[in-house]
Amino acid sequence: MNEHHTTETFDVVVVGGGPAGATAAHDLARRGRKVLLLDRAGRIKPCGGAIPPRLIKDFDIPDELLVARATAARMIAPSDKTVDIPIEGGFVGMVDRDHFDEWLRERAARAGAERRTGSFDRLERDADGTARLHFHARERHGRGEGVPQSVRARYVIGADGARSGVARQAIPGAEDMPCVFAYHEIVRAPAVKPAGYDGSRCDVYYQGKLSPDFYGWVFPHGDTLSIGTGSADKGFSLRGAVGSLRQSVGLQGAEVLRREGAPLPMKPLKRWDNGRDVVVAGDAAGVVAPASGEGIYYAMHGGRLAADAVEAALATGDARQLARARQRFMKAHRKVFWVLGVMQWFWYSGEKRRERFVKICEDRDVQQLTFDAYMNKELVRARPMAHVRIFFKDMAHLVGLARV
Repeated sequence: MNEHHTTETFDVVVVGGGPAGATAAHDLARRGRKVLLLDRAGRIKPCGGAIPPRLIKDFDIPDELLVARATAARMIAPSDKTVDIPIEGGFVGMVDRDHFDEWLRERAARAGAERRTGSFDRLERDADGTARLHFHARERHGRGEGVPQSVRARYVIGADGARSGVARQAIPGAEDMPCVFAYHEIVRAPAVKPAGYDGSRCDVYYQGKLSPDFYGWVFPHGDTLSIGTGSADKGFSLRGAVGSLRQSVGLQGAEVLRREGAPLPMKPLKRWDNGRDVVVAGDAAGVVAPASGEGIYYAMHGGRLAADAVEAALATGDARQLARARQRFMKAHRKVFWVLGVMQWFWYSGEKRRERFVKICEDRDVQQLTFDAYMNKELVRARPMAHVRIFFKDMAHLVGLARV
């Protein structure tokens, strides 16, 4: 099939319509830029769907997108010991990614972005040096290979997920991004709830049988639930672990509505731009938080920073502005990512350590500071004595003096 070339030039082509890409397209279109949002459609990332109040506030998310409000979390140790953590004075919003992501894409379109459905193929350059983006276009819910097309772009934002095609072609080192794999099943909440079920609580399982290096989860979504796990161990059966988890919580007979799996990046790329006309955001940039696996807030914040960087480059003609996206993101989140990375490396590395980790989370200081940081997306400095107490409690667990 012959490719349809066009001289049409966009200020920005955003590849990928998840939270990062849709946010970037929305922000740039609102500024009057000519934006094309290219999305594959039909692909939903495995995700617990939790969004903190900071995201709801910063990105103007309406209440109707929340399918549930979690007001507590339960942590389950290898011994099945549980620690319940109330979310005092707040909640964690739960969204269905199928509807949430589409709403974000539609908001970008209402702001003026042009939406097209298709899969990215490659980047090339015209004789004048302008980037030409090749893709296969198809109908929104169509199947098949689609029609080969290409457009010109002054700038490209790659928000096409972990193992991004844009990043691998344009960003040095992107092909070596380490990933874990996540898998979940969306099941219909049964009319008769099993014992221990609480539709306002997120359950997190720190058990090696469910993941040797991550965690399993049961998150409420109103009429449905997300039940999943993840691991970097390629020999570990994620689907088998989810089946075991469903059975252990009495949901083995629940109707399965969707099964989804995908790689998740383990750490941010060292570089997010090519110094010329490409910048990446979201999973393509590696911004999934270690230990927690949280990605929606960081994707949307990264998408906004990528949009800011591209806007600055468009306004000044200075491609060096693209590097500001990573600089600003890491300034805001480097400490949190480092702390979470150390936490995952140490506390998730064996059953005894997982048991002690859950034990630590009984502590009220730990609970309060953890949720303050999660809800507000920054390390809290207002309670220095709490940090001191946590330090000594952690040390007691590290050297084995604390009782489990």
